Amino acid sequence: MDIIFPLGKLRLEILARLLARYRGADDKHVILGGAIGEDAAILDIGDRYLVAKTDPITFATDQIGWYAVNVNANDVAVMGATPRWMMATILLPEGKASLGLVEGIFAQMDAACKDLGIALVGGHTEVTPALPRPIVVGTLLGEVEKDRLIHTGNAQPGDEILLVKSIAIEGTAIIARERGDELRARGYSEDVIGRARNFLFDPGISVVAAAQIAAETKKVHAMHDPTEGGLAMGLHELAYASGTGLWVDRARIRILPECIEFCREFGLDPLGLIASGALLVAVPPDTSARLQHLYAQAGIPCSVIGHVTPPEEGIRIKNGGVTRDLPRFDADEITRLF
Repeated sequence: MDIIFPLGKLRLEILARLLARYRGADDKHVILGGAIGEDAAILDIGDRYLVAKTDPITFATDQIGWYAVNVNANDVAVMGATPRWMMATILLPEGKASLGLVEGIFAQMDAACKDLGIALVGGHTEVTPALPRPIVVGTLLGEVEKDRLIHTGNAQPGDEILLVKSIAIEGTAIIARERGDELRARGYSEDVIGRARNFLFDPGISVVAAAQIAAETKKVHAMHDPTEGGLAMGLHELAYASGTGLWVDRARIRILPECIEFCREFGLDPLGLIASGALLVAVPPDTSARLQHLYAQAGIPCSVIGHVTPPEEGIRIKNGGVTRDLPRFDADEITRLF
């Protein structure tokens, strides 16, 4: 019997099988192709590596162009690379594709690219049948010196796991922007809703600056940008890519107060809510304190939430006095609102 998938990412095991089986032609320039947990592809272009990423924005509609640039830039930056060139495919819903909508998306991408020093170099735009809302598929290219490459699959047992910034910045902003009327009807003030809407910009969904600080130490083993499936899936992907286990303490995970409130209101788990704006860093203990100090100097919140373990110890979370398997969210919690 054929499998029908729910909303969200494909299951890790199924996607891993597909990526291993269908790789196209062999090419010696491919240093890292599609792999679970890895945020971008790595191509050898001579004296440096080209880092290539593509990611769609499918749930958000408000500020969709800003999201598209930032989520792709994040995935390039966590490889230790500098985001440089952006392309986008913009799919617009039939009957709703006004000039104002199109120009708004272009303006959002332009502003986000300028903010990060990225050139917007092309793409494709069309009005598409059967779409309920716009979709933007971003493709971003960056470059990195060969001795400064970082990838998710290099976390090592004994590493401390740092959570930079908080969760779930993106998920909370999406709820405020897409479900604002429902929040008002449930008694939330304009101040709370407005503050959560602004999480898109402050503290912001970009982790480019935070990733660059970590990369500058030249001691970080791995970084990962948790997105769909939230922090929990980001941790699972980190462990899967590295062939390790890990242990985290829920009490050490910084969760935005508005995220806690909105998740309680809609019956969602913050650990499974789309989490762009947070950064996971696996770093040796003898470098961890220095990196935390650098983040403190930059005014960026950071906390040690756990450590990487041998694979036989599994992927575990401590909550109070109970330690159990870290839950997986193959469908992001945000999908329950769409």
